[in-house]
Amino acid sequence: MNCLKTIALSLSLFLVGLVGPIQAQLQMNFYANTCPNAEKIVQDFVSNHISNAPSLAAALLRMHFHDCFVRGCDGSVLINSTSGNAERDATPNLTVRGFGFIEAIKTVLEAQCPGIVSCADIIALASRDAVVFTGGPSWSVPTGRRDGRISNASEALANIPPPTSNFTNLQTLFANQGLDLKDLVLLSGAHTIGVSHCSSFTNRLYNFTGRGDQDPALDSQYAANLKSRKCPSLNDNTTIVEMDPGSRKTFDLSYYQLVLKRRGLFQSDSALTTNPTTLSNINQLLKGSVESFFSEFAKSMEKMGRINVKTGSAGVVRRQCSVANS
Repeated sequence: MNCLKTIALSLSLFLVGLVGPIQAQLQMNFYANTCPNAEKIVQDFVSNHISNAPSLAAALLRMHFHDCFVRGCDGSVLINSTSGNAERDATPNLTVRGFGFIEAIKTVLEAQCPGIVSCADIIALASRDAVVFTGGPSWSVPTGRRDGRISNASEALANIPPPTSNFTNLQTLFANQGLDLKDLVLLSGAHTIGVSHCSSFTNRLYNFTGRGDQDPALDSQYAANLKSRKCPSLNDNTTIVEMDPGSRKTFDLSYYQLVLKRRGLFQSDSALTTNPTTLSNINQLLKGSVESFFSEFAKSMEKMGRINVKTGSAGVVRRQCSVANS
């Protein structure tokens, strides 16, 4: 009898263990009962403002990426620090934009449904909606993320792939987040929209190996054009440059075409051609349609949006996205 009780108890604990995580998973329309208009509020806000600032699509997409790569998709990238050591104070995030935009959406949601919708979910929804409204792909955004309260600059520096990454570094940092080489190629495709500061790539133009040289992997004509028309010195920290020249407002395949022509802006772009698997993935994408790219990109975005999410009783719902203990 005692043996049967032990078995029954073990089975009960096993089932509880199964049910717990299932209940805490992200789900579509998570706020259907607690804040039914949450996703429409986000969508309407993006729709009403994106036409005035279409470059925000790339900015919000980058914010989502940087948020998910540090402690998972928990909105910790939004936290301000009085001591200057939060994620947004780290070098990779100094040029991230859109913080005020996310906070403005949060203010509207707080007026409708106080303490319900997380900042992490707002980033995930707004980045998708902004890309869609500028003609890019759509993807499913299950919700139910909770916010973190810890935000460290050192972790952002260690986990966000820098534009100077070689292939090994990219592979490692993506694998650390459960993303594979196909995800690496597809998520890099987000460089088809948006701009970068000269400081993210001028080492390729002026001081690639510390000897005042140029990156031989960068097309020489393209490099000459960047030097003469965009970034006249190694110390230019303000000029912005299109990541996908001539097509930066269009979500398409031209980024990959440029990468194969050795005209990817970053060392990390060029690195995609140094591995047979990622190079093959690029060629396969270019053989397909834009619609096929959109579909594959969506899958990787959905995968990224699930990285180490806090759900259920983990994390909190911050009332103010920039304040850890709000």
